Amino acid sequence: MIGAACSLYAVRAGLDVVVVDRGPVAGGTTGAGEGNLLVSDKEPGPELELALLSRRLWREITVAGPPDDRRPPDRGFDRPIDGRVVDGRVVDGRAIEYEPKGGLVVASTPEALTALTALAAGQRAAGVDTVPVTPDQLRELEPYLAHGLAGGVLYPQDAQVMPTLAAAHLLRASGARVETGRTVAGVLRGADGAVRGVRTERGDLRAPAVVNAAGTWGAEVAALAGVSLPVLPRRGFVLVTEPLPRRVRHKVYSADYVADVASDSAALQTSPVVEGTAAGPVLIGASRERVGFDRSFSLPVVRALAAGATRLFPFLEHVRAMRAYSGFRPYLPDHLPAIGPDPRVPGLFHACGHEGAGIGLATGTGHLIAQTLTCKAPDLDLTPFRPDRFAEEAAP
Repeated sequence: MIGAACSLYAVRAGLDVVVVDRGPVAGGTTGAGEGNLLVSDKEPGPELELALLSRRLWREITVAGPPDDRRPPDRGFDRPIDGRVVDGRVVDGRAIEYEPKGGLVVASTPEALTALTALAAGQRAAGVDTVPVTPDQLRELEPYLAHGLAGGVLYPQDAQVMPTLAAAHLLRASGARVETGRTVAGVLRGADGAVRGVRTERGDLRAPAVVNAAGTWGAEVAALAGVSLPVLPRRGFVLVTEPLPRRVRHKVYSADYVADVASDSAALQTSPVVEGTAAGPVLIGASRERVGFDRSFSLPVVRALAAGATRLFPFLEHVRAMRAYSGFRPYLPDHLPAIGPDPRVPGLFHACGHEGAGIGLATGTGHLIAQTLTCKAPDLDLTPFRPDRFAEEAAP
């Protein structure tokens, strides 16, 4: 997803772009995501600023149908974008299942509600739309929610896309050359140390700039260029139910989820996250644990997800789970992505380490990368996202 967005904005800035991926489009973390475009789960600071920029850009490039449009989405490519621009927009919202449905964060206790209200106040000061929700209003927004919750906060700016479709359509809209099934085995550098392209098993690709948008595998690509970037995999599972059209109207999650996102713990953490999709099934998360690239199925984790979801929505106890899948979030120790030029290697740029927020932050990241590639002043201060910030911390 990040690579697709970088491609779109780089091509729009007048650059020739080749996207190289050892697998298929969205064959890694992107294809294992839920497609969230969130501001609700971000504390005030650089990541929230990036999320607000990204939200604006998603809306600028997406042609969305009216909110009450319930026609089936165009899931195929029988109506390709192929560079077509409508009022500056390049992606059909129905084709990527774009839903500006909003997020609802709920608190189970008065103490949790107090903490959530304080977070929302800080977010509101930073430009986020927040609406306090009383216990009675909770069930007006979500009729199937459990009774006895203390209250919550509605975030109207939260949205969702189908991530695999979104990545594919952004790539198509960019017009970039896409080389799938081609593995980068090295980063070419000149006598002066600057980037000259990449080496693959099917030959070299020459370029004056290389963008590392390898997600969870960003550390491996950085190492090919001779630099360290401590991206680690953080595994998560998602449960998918049978189709339940419009039974869950928003992205609904417990206030505990925000704390889990910000946690540095390697141990298993779960907090209930439940959301409907345009296609009908309900997605249930969220779990986090650092277990390397272990893809094995974990029944205890999936049971914990199911238990948390039924606490929020008791009717789910009688609903069939059709499947479960897992993926690896690209985790960096300070929970901020690496975005921008790497001062250690001229011509090397990074756009990775977004953890579980990469879909939502993709447009802002792509836009900022395109600005730095063309030597323009970026719209956000990139200092907090500097790729070499960890090397500075490790120095004696």
